[in-house]
Amino acid sequence: MSEEKEMTFSEAIHKASSSITRFPLIPVRGVPLMNYIANNWDSIWDFCPDPSDLLIATYPKAGTTWTQEIVDLLLHNGDAEACKRAPTPVRSPFLEIFSPPPIPSGLDLLEKMDPPRVIKTHLPFQLVPPGFWENKCKAIYVARNAKDNLVSYYYFDLMNQTQPEPGPFGGYIHKFMQGQLSWGSWYDHVKGYWLEREKRNILYLFYEDMKENPRREVERIMKYLDLSVSDEVISQIVELTSFKNMKENPMANYSCVPSPVFDQSISPFMRKGEVGDWKNHFTAEQSKLFDEDYEKQMKDVDIPFRTLI
Repeated sequence: MSEEKEMTFSEAIHKASSSITRFPLIPVRGVPLMNYIANNWDSIWDFCPDPSDLLIATYPKAGTTWTQEIVDLLLHNGDAEACKRAPTPVRSPFLEIFSPPPIPSGLDLLEKMDPPRVIKTHLPFQLVPPGFWENKCKAIYVARNAKDNLVSYYYFDLMNQTQPEPGPFGGYIHKFMQGQLSWGSWYDHVKGYWLEREKRNILYLFYEDMKENPRREVERIMKYLDLSVSDEVISQIVELTSFKNMKENPMANYSCVPSPVFDQSISPFMRKGEVGDWKNHFTAEQSKLFDEDYEKQMKDVDIPFRTLI
């Protein structure tokens, strides 16, 4: 059954890959989203989850796939084979994604699954369907420091043939600062979930903490999900979700997506997974300009980000 599912998903992307283009962005309530998402917005907004569903929310390239894999392994008591039943986007559907047919939308995949489901989103807090909060669903949010997040997103936009052309890195910095990328402003995104985290019982994690002490963060996720697995299983999950192992795992590294869509010869989906790689990309002048703008945009909150560990 799972093999059939996996083939269906991969085949659908292969069939549609010839019609894939860089889709334009259309604002939805002021947030730029790819036209396929914007054109199907009503059905996304109306999605009503089961109270047992779990939402994993991030700004793009902030540790989403990593967190999805940790959660799936926790739910399957560290069983690596069970977590190879299908690629990540089939096991944990991407709520708002819509693509050219016959690629199934996130809503199509969710419709075929029984709760409890693990659901991924990049939507900022204000665009998350209200059913998640009305039904008191649990939500895990992962935030990554702005500079590393920007660099990772830049490389992703280079290889992802569905998002707008990123242009030169220097110009991309300005697009990031002005919130002109798919899913909008990083600043609004990290702040939106931070300000609602206690009221909505959101587990707010930092990518840098996960890199620094993955075991501690896996245990935090386990407790939040009211699960209990042995120390041995925790160790196994930490090992299975190391960057090296996930990069080599065909069910997690997005190798199921063909090169006309994700051209991994330009940049791998899993590129470096490091903290501080921004130092290899920002000039001193760009870093100063970015830091000054950052201070202005983040002055109203005190979120403990780290750009190095």
